[in-house]
Amino acid sequence: MREFIVEADGGSRGNPGPAGYGAVVIDAATGETLAERAEYIGVATNNVAEYRGLIAGLRAAHELDPTATVHVRMDSKLVIEQMSGRWKIKHPDMKPLAFEAARVFPPAQVTYEWIPREQNKHADRLANEAMDAGKRGERWSAADSTAELEAADAKAASAVGGHAPTAAEGTRTTVAEGAGTTAAEGAGTTAAAPSSGWAPADMGAPATFVLLRHGETPLTPQKRFSGSGGSDPALSAAGREQAERVGAALARRGTVQAIVSSPLARTRETAGIVAARLGLDVTTEEGLRETDFGAWEGLTFGEARERYPDDLTAWLADPEARPTGGGESFAATAERVAAARDKLIAAYAGRTVLLVTHVTPIKTLVRLALGAPPESLFRMELSAASLSAIAYYADGNASVRLFNDTSHLRG
Repeated sequence: MREFIVEADGGSRGNPGPAGYGAVVIDAATGETLAERAEYIGVATNNVAEYRGLIAGLRAAHELDPTATVHVRMDSKLVIEQMSGRWKIKHPDMKPLAFEAARVFPPAQVTYEWIPREQNKHADRLANEAMDAGKRGERWSAADSTAELEAADAKAASAVGGHAPTAAEGTRTTVAEGAGTTAAEGAGTTAAAPSSGWAPADMGAPATFVLLRHGETPLTPQKRFSGSGGSDPALSAAGREQAERVGAALARRGTVQAIVSSPLARTRETAGIVAARLGLDVTTEEGLRETDFGAWEGLTFGEARERYPDDLTAWLADPEARPTGGGESFAATAERVAAARDKLIAAYAGRTVLLVTHVTPIKTLVRLALGAPPESLFRMELSAASLSAIAYYADGNASVRLFNDTSHLRG
């Protein structure tokens, strides 16, 4: 029986950004390169490109001999561990790709091995050639490829202690799969890898979200429903003072590298005050806005119960139930927040970013990170201008590091 080695890689310049993959099939007995595959795939994430490279390599091997055994070598820890079955696949973009890869050969014919990037130069250069071709508006051509020669030269240079990455190689961004589960996928999924609090060192620096609830508005002390469908109040004098205190506390810590805010007035005002203290710009993310509470906007809980008792009872019992008047259900909010979370994890991998948002989005992020049921939203207390924090790792796990800290508001 023949034995092939498949080496595959993928990259994204921006993550998501212009992306491509490369794969090579090698005869395990002779070391001869039997097939090369590379393609520019448009805008995609790094992990999607890596999986596409794996699929292309397996298909090329299958075309050569469907009865062969295949040993896959990749520098993507995530793909190798997931395809080996040691880590569960939680991100919805990865699941169909992993399923497609697993169908090319019978599972008993394929083994997987993680290798350092330095040992995956051939596939890495193919991926960069594909991205370069895409940038020129062209298709990658095997006839014009120098990836195998460059990889051999790099191997030789490495043997005598010298290696310098090419310009194209230096632009490749390695970022983990968007972490956690979406609302549709189900918050109770548990990864097979170690929990993030005990994450191995090779997971790299997590994307850390410092979650800031906006400062008080005139509606906050009265405990009125204040979502995205109401009056969009500004901060009160007390709320502005709270934001100043948050800014001072975060400036002392010196860890925040970027600020992202919900588009509503109270969050943008809070973010602006903090940003001025930290010397950072503020970007907005629509997915971080508060739930639309429909006809309950501006009412206290008691007033909503008195006017709409049946609707409120249903809302408390079912995450799919919507507030009176066409508001947003908690399930819909969770799906929106999870999508924003995944987008931000990809954009800020390895960095610490302050998310200035609202009660429901923050509680939802914590709930999803813990794998807690929807009813847990009613069991969390979140004060105005409080800080919480969640770290998201490359294996898809999340670690809640702080919740409802208000120490910066005292004294």
